[in-house]
Amino acid sequence: MPHVVLDKKINLGIFAEKFVSIIEKKSSLVKLTDVFVGKNKALVSALVIDELHQEFLIEISTHDDSTTIRLLSLADPQKKTDGVKTALGLVAANAMSMFPDVSTLRTNIQDFIPVVGRN
Repeated sequence: MPHVVLDKKINLGIFAEKFVSIIEKKSSLVKLTDVFVGKNKALVSALVIDELHQEFLIEISTHDDSTTIRLLSLADPQKKTDGVKTALGLVAANAMSMFPDVSTLRTNIQDFIPVVGRN
């Protein structure tokens, strides 16, 4: 299962407040549009069109000293294509650009996380 673990707990309220929709069109179309925030979790709505048309949710869950970004199991995409992994990588890169002291602790999609400037 594709995932990214960040080395610190991020503030989900700030993440949702600063989040702007992302549309990336390369080998696939990736759209990240809305963020829904709970106490310790947030959901990002995603659409990927590549070999399939897939709509799914990306879950961001915070723990005492880390943050995990993964596919929500209840709305898991049919196939974990490169476009799906790119969507996860874009959410991780977005979080790391908002929170400059946060970095990747572990992941199995390193090649799909773009290098971005820090705010």
